[in-house]
Amino acid sequence: MLVKEWMTQKVLSVGPETSMMKASRLMKDNRIGRLPVVDDAGHVLGIISDRDVKDASPSKATTLDMHELYYLLSEMKVKDIMTKHPVCAKENDSVEAVALSMMAKRFGGMPVIDANNLLCGIITDSDIFKVLISITGVRMGGGQLALDIANVPGTLRPVLDALRELGAGVVSVLTSQDAQDSPMRRVYIRLRPLEPAAEEKVIAGMKTQFSIVHWEKAINITGI
Repeated sequence: MLVKEWMTQKVLSVGPETSMMKASRLMKDNRIGRLPVVDDAGHVLGIISDRDVKDASPSKATTLDMHELYYLLSEMKVKDIMTKHPVCAKENDSVEAVALSMMAKRFGGMPVIDANNLLCGIITDSDIFKVLISITGVRMGGGQLALDIANVPGTLRPVLDALRELGAGVVSVLTSQDAQDSPMRRVYIRLRPLEPAAEEKVIAGMKTQFSIVHWEKAINITGI
C-alpha cells in the first residue's frame, strides 16, 4: 500500500507570509488540524497546526486591549510559528512505514512530496484509519474470528481449509505477533455474513480443531 493511494490529494496549504489569523480561519472553516507551508514553487518549508496557533495566541489573562490584541495577531505570520523543515512522507513510501514513523514521532499528519520534492498531498491519522477499515473489510459486515497458531510456515492453510469445508467465506486475514521469534502468532479472520445457524456451525467446528481466542459478531455499521 503506497501513500499516494491513501493520502488527501487536494491539500490546502499556505505561504510563509500568510497571517496567523488567516491560517487559523482556514483550518477552522475546513475542519482540519494542520496546514503545510510552501514557497511559490510548492516546496515544503514548514507545517502549522491548530496547536501552534493556540500556543502563539495571547492568554485570556492578557492586559492588552482589543485594538492592541487585534494588531498583534494580524502582524503575526505563519513563518513565525510554523515547524520548520518538517519530516515529509514520499508518495511512493509504504503506508505502514509512514504510520510507524508517525507513531514514533507522535505526529498527527505528514506532508507528502513527489519525486521533485514538491507538495502533492498530506497523510493524517484519519487516512490511516481509512486504511485499517479497508484492509479489514469491516464495512462488508460479517464477524471476525481470532485464533492462535504456531509461528511456523504452513500453519495458516489448515485454518483456511477448515473454514472452506464449513462453508464460510473469507473477507480478510490479518496476523500479529509480539516478536519475530515468538512461538505463536494471532490470526484475525473476517468472514462473510452468515445466517445465525450457519455461524454457530462454523464457530463450533473451528473450536474443535483450533485454539479460538474469541469470536466477534458483526458490527452494526448503520449510519457510519
